[in-house]
Amino acid sequence: MSIIISTDKEKLDIDFIHQFLTNAYWAKGRTKKEVVTTIEHCLNFGVYIDDKQIGFARVLTDYTVFGYLMDVFIIDEYRRNGYAKELMKTIMQHKELQRVQRWMLATSDAHGLYTQFGFDALSDPSKIMCKLINN
Repeated sequence: MSIIISTDKEKLDIDFIHQFLTNAYWAKGRTKKEVVTTIEHCLNFGVYIDDKQIGFARVLTDYTVFGYLMDVFIIDEYRRNGYAKELMKTIMQHKELQRVQRWMLATSDAHGLYTQFGFDALSDPSKIMCKLINN
């Protein structure tokens, strides 16, 4: 089965994305309104088979210096088919993201996927600061 990956926000199935994210360990309890807000302010990638959305990712970016990859997923029934790898390839090769100099992401379980695209653990994590609210 071949997939289509699109950055067209109009094609995104907000209910599908919200349903997945509200149950994901990294976004548990995120409201639909919050999902809509995050989509409005990011470059989004929907993954589709026969017009059915099966995955998603978004990049928060200034298109030059920084890109933060978030909410990357392929639903369970379509995993292990290389679709996440195709999604990552599409993101990293996207023409509007070619000038981004520094990429970041956070993951608890997908290190193997992201290392294939040049991501690695910080050599000195003490240089990075973070402020978490309500976590």
